[in-house]
Amino acid sequence: MPELPEVETTLRGINPYISSQKIVQLTVKQPSLRWPVTENLNCIVHGQKIRTLRRRAKYIILQLDHGSILIHLGMSGSLRIIEKSEVWRKHDHIEMQLSNGYGLRYHDPRRFGCWLWSADEHSQLSKLGPEPLDDEFNGDYLYQLSRKRRLAVKPYIMDSAVVVGVGNIYAAESLFRSGISPQRPAGRISSKRYHLLAANIKYILSAAINQGGTTLRDFVSSDGQPGYFQQSLDVYGRAGQSCKVCAGRLREIRLGQRSSVFCPNCQR
Repeated sequence: MPELPEVETTLRGINPYISSQKIVQLTVKQPSLRWPVTENLNCIVHGQKIRTLRRRAKYIILQLDHGSILIHLGMSGSLRIIEKSEVWRKHDHIEMQLSNGYGLRYHDPRRFGCWLWSADEHSQLSKLGPEPLDDEFNGDYLYQLSRKRRLAVKPYIMDSAVVVGVGNIYAAESLFRSGISPQRPAGRISSKRYHLLAANIKYILSAAINQGGTTLRDFVSSDGQPGYFQQSLDVYGRAGQSCKVCAGRLREIRLGQRSSVFCPNCQR
């Protein structure tokens, strides 16, 4: 599933091609996504200029003259820049043709993403927590919000109402770097350790974004599928292998219906 760094990389990749361009045509071949594509979306956006692009959590927001399009890549979605008359592939669902001759094509095998129009603020954004790379997100914030909470710390930091964009990979890696067990109750972690955790979340996410690059080509592999965080991971996906710090065996458990790998020796 595309996570915050992959969405940010996608945004940076498509921005030079679509920013300040007028929408000439929008074709919807498959409107049945997680939420149905806004009815008559082509008529609504036709002739409008894409003023700005921004990311909020894992959403991409195209701000137009009189409203905005909210895009989510879902479980398997991707966006790519195409030239005129490129053949539609299986699972290509939406294409936006632009005044500069390029197109923006949405591909989603599982159809769990969205393309939604709103003239005002999108309701899907109303209950989201702060961005993890903003100053608002820090150790004090995590500590104060966690008081008296029995929820394990890993699902706590993966809760989008607490902070957005800390997916399974990044939560596991950040907790390992901080020496915190993913099972530890959020309310039983000290302020000092939360400051370390917040700093490591910022570090891991920034590293993933920087490695992703700033072009769409950097985000797409040779077979045209979205790429993912490829740096040397310490715990994620390494269940049963040796810890890179203590050489002990990494353990895998289930937390909040998600797998979680950690080192019982290094993480307390």
